[in-house]
Amino acid sequence: MATMTAAQQRAQAKAEYDAFVAACPSRKLLDRISNKWVTLILAALGSDSAHQPGANCAGGPRVMRYSELQRLLAGVSQKMLTQTLRSLERDGLVSRTVVPTVPVTVSYELTDLGLSLYEMMRGLKAWAEVHMDDVLANRETYDTRGV
Repeated sequence: MATMTAAQQRAQAKAEYDAFVAACPSRKLLDRISNKWVTLILAALGSDSAHQPGANCAGGPRVMRYSELQRLLAGVSQKMLTQTLRSLERDGLVSRTVVPTVPVTVSYELTDLGLSLYEMMRGLKAWAEVHMDDVLANRETYDTRGV
């Protein structure tokens, strides 16, 4: 079995996109899409449901204005929302539309690529909401053990 140089290993990792390899570019993508704001933005844009507590993100994708997203995503700063939307647009997950009105209207919607990611993330969001009580109970048990 021939040995490979570090450069050859990086090239092979890039060609195969193996996230277990440190130099794999998919790690940066995984880092980005595991961000809570990305998850919540995808959930907001991916569902036309009323976004009430306990809503299951049913329905189809929708277009949202920046101000709608900011109101819906409690706790997100303007800077973080802007940065996250720009990164999602750069990755091709979200499209941005500017309408030259007074004031300018900016809206966002999922691309086909973003919609495919949303379908996967929807299950993760639902799992977190369903199992939060279990996780909180486990944390409390762990913390009281005095480890």
